[in-house]
Amino acid sequence: MSLTTKDLERLQAHSPDYQMELVNGEIIVMSPPGYESEEVATRMAGKLFNWVDDRRLGRVTGSSAGFTLPNANTRAPDVSFVLAERLRRSPRSFAELAPDLMVEVKSPTDSVKALRDKIDEFLRVGTRVGILINPEARWVEIR
Repeated sequence: MSLTTKDLERLQAHSPDYQMELVNGEIIVMSPPGYESEEVATRMAGKLFNWVDDRRLGRVTGSSAGFTLPNANTRAPDVSFVLAERLRRSPRSFAELAPDLMVEVKSPTDSVKALRDKIDEFLRVGTRVGILINPEARWVEIR
């Protein structure tokens, strides 16, 4: 059985402590990122927010904001940015578009390959820039 975004919303409403994504019709429960990776993501979001907000360029969100992508998957990058002209108001649920920029920060339980695959998925459906940060190995990759 293939699940939908509506199924994800219902499940998320009953399990708010768990972050979930919908990938190819299946619900994926995300593990907590860990302190270091969350701190890096928060710093990235903060720097990006300050730049974007001062110039009224668009919207910056963290990992709790989800995107229903053109391929029907609902994913949540660690940090994302959407140009103002593409998203004039914040939706109450998931944004139905691909963000212009997305960032993934590797946590101890993540695989680099899976994160690259996730970034590549976003790029295929319209995201312009994907950034992968690996705090443990101390490198950044821009795709």
